[in-house]
Amino acid sequence: MRIALDAMGGDFAPKNNVQGAVLALKEYSHIEKLFLVGDAMAIGTELKRTGYKDQRIEIFHASEVVDMQESAAKAVRQKKDSSISRSVDLVKNGSAQAVVSAGHTGAAVAASVLKMRTLKGIERPAVACLLPTELGVFVVIDAGANPDSTPENLLQFGVMGSVFSEQVLGTKRPTVSLLSIGEEDVKGNDITKEAFKLLKNSGLNFKGNIEGRDLYENSSDVVVCDGFTGNVVLKTSESIAYAIFGWLKRELNRGLVRKIGAQLARGAFRDISKKTNAEEYGGMPLLGVNGVCIIAHGSSSAVAIKNAIRVAAESVQHDLNPYISRQLEIYNENLAATTPVQ
Repeated sequence: MRIALDAMGGDFAPKNNVQGAVLALKEYSHIEKLFLVGDAMAIGTELKRTGYKDQRIEIFHASEVVDMQESAAKAVRQKKDSSISRSVDLVKNGSAQAVVSAGHTGAAVAASVLKMRTLKGIERPAVACLLPTELGVFVVIDAGANPDSTPENLLQFGVMGSVFSEQVLGTKRPTVSLLSIGEEDVKGNDITKEAFKLLKNSGLNFKGNIEGRDLYENSSDVVVCDGFTGNVVLKTSESIAYAIFGWLKRELNRGLVRKIGAQLARGAFRDISKKTNAEEYGGMPLLGVNGVCIIAHGSSSAVAIKNAIRVAAESVQHDLNPYISRQLEIYNENLAATTPVQ
């Protein structure tokens, strides 16, 4: 398993990225090579601080970094020696099998599309995000790659999300829903109304619209939305989980009886905290590109980076792209068979 890590991407780069890389190499023996891409001197300094040496590490120098404020497409075109561009280049030329980045999401998407291209039949890639429910997880797609999407894009997201749920999560015939403001097919904007029709006739296990209030209790296996909406859902969910645990901590420390109760329920709190902790999920796959790209949170800790590298390795093993391509072929064949000849 050969993975390229954008070591300069993220709020705490290269420190957290290098530390995360070390954690990953210590835990995952199946990683054959880990490229740390970015400023060689800065990466080397951080690596020296860890005191860790491993022949599987290769520092790949890149002289530029894409800042969060920059235009994604412009930065990829102009900063050809950026850490994210060079990381994707390593996948494109076969040196690496996957790229991981906690940096500028738009730049990671743009570089992946420009250099690796999208799969046949996919107009735009989409970020697949896992969110927890009481009994497991569900997939939100798109979670941030495309702020604006067409109905056809949403249909393709549904296909990719369904394949991901089936092949990676082991869900048999995953249910698919469209995130909207009401359950009825007449609810939503023009794009979601048209997407509803496409998904209904897609052959997917489509259950109709789903409202935000049902996401965590009565959710489908796959929830389809545009990247703007999906990213808002993701970050709002993260902030609510963080806030609730903060509130609980303050309230449970008010008085001896509450403190004793908190100690008795400590195991339950720990389990819920782990279930809702974004660090445990690590990174999100960018589905639809002709390669493997994992998007990590910009504020990723070393543990989150380690888990993002784990997700990258798992994605290479699952090799989803042939399944996505085949599912799109089936959809197009069914569409051709049901379309009247003019």
